[in-house]
Amino acid sequence: MSEKARSLFLRRRQRVRTNLRRAGNNRPRLSVFRSSKHIYAQIIDDATGRPLAAASTLDGGLKTNLKTGADIAAASAVGKMVAERAKAAGVERVVFDRGAYLFHGRVKALADAAREGGLDF
Repeated sequence: MSEKARSLFLRRRQRVRTNLRRAGNNRPRLSVFRSSKHIYAQIIDDATGRPLAAASTLDGGLKTNLKTGADIAAASAVGKMVAERAKAAGVERVVFDRGAYLFHGRVKALADAAREGGLDF
């Protein structure tokens, strides 16, 4: 990634996060990171700066059942798992932080699976 593209990516991510903090009403945020091989999700309490729940395609139970960590099926599995772990931690309402990624494909699949798992956003 070129320096200019990286700069634009970071600016877009910061803009999305700033708007979420304004509209979030102190709810934890469901943050998504996707790489070319895996997808990660974590629920972060911004008041304390600590993660409350997390899941990724690198987790032992998911890694063995998935063909690859970089497809829509993997993103859906991560969304379901993070929703289960959030419910266990007592979190039901979150704000979805897509970062600088478009709400499309793997990011959308993760969000839809987390909603089906019981998270409200």
